[in-house]
Parts: sequence; C-alpha cells; structure tokens
Amino acid sequence: MTAQQETRPTAAAKPARWAADAVATMREGARVRLDYSAQSLWRVDRMIEEIRREEPPYAAVESVLRGFGAYAGEVIVRQTGAEWWTAGGDHWVRTRDGRLWDPIDEARRCFGGQGSLRLLCRDATAQAG
Repeated sequence: MTAQQETRPTAAAKPARWAADAVATMREGARVRLDYSAQSLWRVDRMIEEIRREEPPYAAVESVLRGFGAYAGEVIVRQTGAEWWTAGGDHWVRTRDGRLWDPIDEARRCFGGQGSLRLLCRDATAQAG
C-alpha cells in the first residue's frame, strides 16, 4: 500500500457513517432492523435483489449501494477486528491476515446480479479466523 493509506479512525469515518446511515434509513423507511450481525446480511442481499428487479438506473441507487457495502464492511470489522483502509478515495477492509476486501464494490456486484455481501462476509470472517 502507499503512504496515502490511513487507518482507523480516519479511514473508518466515512464508511462507518455510510453504514450508520444505511441502518437508519432501513429502520425508518423499510422498517427493517440491521444489527451488524452476519445474519443481517441475508436481508441486505435480498434488499439489493429487490432493488435490482425494479431496474432503476445505477445513478439512482449508487449511494444506497455504497451504504449497504459499508454496512457489510462494518460487520466484518466488528466480527474480526479488521480495519478500514483507504487510498485514492476508495475504501477497503483489511482483515488481520493482511487481506483486503472490497464490500462497497461487492454491493455494486450484487446490484449487477453477480455478488453477495453475505458470502463476502463469510469468506472474510473465515479467512480471519
């Protein structure tokens, strides 16, 4: 990585806020409670699938997907002691084994029908264990 990299708390500030916003929006708007558990990612994957079926333009859902991805990243951070890392405006989760995970991009992949935040979390937490 580069000298631009920063670790928590600075690197975590934006994704932690995006995750908290997603939790609040889901609670208030959809009446869905997200509790930062791996099991809650089933609900998030289903929500992304429902959004995808409606076929909105990507630009209309970009911030929602970013929030869902950040939420998945926070689940990994809280379960494994991982850290958020950032460089050049991108955000990743670095697990203790040194691997980098990109939950925000995985949320975009879910929207495209190719990913799963639940499976990303499962893989990241299994690797970290």
